[in-house]
Amino acid sequence: MEKENKVAEPIQIDDVNVLVSGQGGDGSLTVTNMLGSLLRARGMGVYTERDVLSRIKGGKAAASLRGSLNERFVVRDRLQLAVIMDEEGLHGVANRLGGDSVLLYDSSDAPIPEGLISDDVRVLVAPFGRLAVRRLGRILYKNSISTGVVARILSIPDEEVRTEFRARFKRLGGAIIDQNLKALDLGFEIAEGMELSSDTGVFRVDKGDIGERLLMTGNEAIGMGFVVGGGRFFAGYPITPATDVLEFLQRHLPTFGGVAWQGEDELASVNMAIGASLTGVRSGTGSSGPGIALMQEGIGQAGSGEVPLVVVDTQRAGPSTGMPTKPEQSDLNMVCFGGNGDFERIVLVPGDPEDCFWLTVDACNLAQKYQMPVFVVTDQAISQNTASVPRFDLDQVKIDVGKRLSEEDLKSLEKYQRYAITEDGVSPYSVPGTPGGQSLVTGNERDEFGNVTTLPGIRQKMADKRKLKLETAKDDLPKPREYGDESAEIGIVVVNAGWGAGMDAVDELKKLGVASRLHHPRTLWPLTDETRSFIDEKKRVYVIDHSSSAQLSGVLMHAGISSQKLHSIMRYDGTPLRPVDLAEEIYRRETEK
Repeated sequence: MEKENKVAEPIQIDDVNVLVSGQGGDGSLTVTNMLGSLLRARGMGVYTERDVLSRIKGGKAAASLRGSLNERFVVRDRLQLAVIMDEEGLHGVANRLGGDSVLLYDSSDAPIPEGLISDDVRVLVAPFGRLAVRRLGRILYKNSISTGVVARILSIPDEEVRTEFRARFKRLGGAIIDQNLKALDLGFEIAEGMELSSDTGVFRVDKGDIGERLLMTGNEAIGMGFVVGGGRFFAGYPITPATDVLEFLQRHLPTFGGVAWQGEDELASVNMAIGASLTGVRSGTGSSGPGIALMQEGIGQAGSGEVPLVVVDTQRAGPSTGMPTKPEQSDLNMVCFGGNGDFERIVLVPGDPEDCFWLTVDACNLAQKYQMPVFVVTDQAISQNTASVPRFDLDQVKIDVGKRLSEEDLKSLEKYQRYAITEDGVSPYSVPGTPGGQSLVTGNERDEFGNVTTLPGIRQKMADKRKLKLETAKDDLPKPREYGDESAEIGIVVVNAGWGAGMDAVDELKKLGVASRLHHPRTLWPLTDETRSFIDEKKRVYVIDHSSSAQLSGVLMHAGISSQKLHSIMRYDGTPLRPVDLAEEIYRRETEK
């Protein structure tokens, strides 16, 4: 099916949503990366997400992009442009295209099946793959060819695209640059045949002034936050989608005198981090769900022995191996309540890459100050999708070492007790090797000096001491953030990628006449007073549960929130949360009351 390729006067847009789909390993996602850089250079906020299988090559691989004059952290349901490299990708995108959409299709292998794409969608067809082989000798150049057509569809000036190409391929050498520029020019030539130029594209994307931005993933932001927060030892074992944190730190931590080490497994990694922490070094470990499950005994050791430890959990769809490249939020029970016996922990749940940075800095301080494990919990979407974020103001970073004793401090003490009972539950401590100090660390229960004991009275005092630390930490815990109508009776509670989807859902509900207020706790455990107050003040609260057992709702109820107040909206099919889905479900429930 080929339709008339003529286009009308360009449509001015300030919010562009694009999807590119091909096969894993064929480089088709290059189009999205290139377009993201072009839009960011034009002053737009950029967010990208990817949909890939857990394999090195083959199978559907798609990437979506949103460029907006505002910072947004989700791709909208309706697309302005879909770039599809094979017939398989058509089936996944057909229901996201409408009268204001353009489909750019590579017809090298097969035509568009009749009746699949709505008649009101503008369809542009060219055999990019065949042309790449015939004119340039390699099929991979189809991506650069199609980028030329995409730029013309969006009315981006040719020279801006050429400049980006030169910068993108500079490290690969002159021959590669030249070939890709030839491919780009071929794309411009194809666009001319479709009557597309920088002045007569389908859309004209507004220039923005969002300011200088960094384009990064949540995993990269966590790595950066760990370094800036004083972290100097990190151990982990490769696992999707958490590996990027370890790889980032292996590249950058040595520059600051630190070590990032790949252990032989997750058990070794958590124990290495605990050992490093005992020497006084700010330390961390990280994994995804299966790896965190293996680490539970070590994390419990850190909780019992009051050892500072940052633990990064990058959630994926489970259980067991599950779906490593798909988003879910089904580790919440494990991070909040996992492990044998009772031990205190803090659980932070960032909602975008900027939040990942600052909450990791907070985690480093909280772990040190309150001498306990602190989790930084993301999901696959937050960890691997990219977003443009403002440059971090490092002057706002403060390092808090807590009650750490120097040699002079120890001299002033009548006696040093590593686990001294204190009014706030936090014991002053010295690093092993400090003259006048001592270090007895065991997984067994202990007295104030660290000696193993089973005496009932001492056991209860030590357990109460550790429990008191969470009450003491209350004022230091990261506060929630909100979005939407402050006076709304309808509340929405989200964590992780729910923040981006929730913001758009609030806007969609407003269009439907329903006022709502979005709440992102940021500290999930212990639950803060601000989150309790938010839920108490609302008539109804919808909880976005990205799990089959409604784990976020369960954590809230475990903290004492009445189940009568909470209304769960569940999603656990391995796909990202979509704003329209959330808005339509809330609207349906509200109008049925």
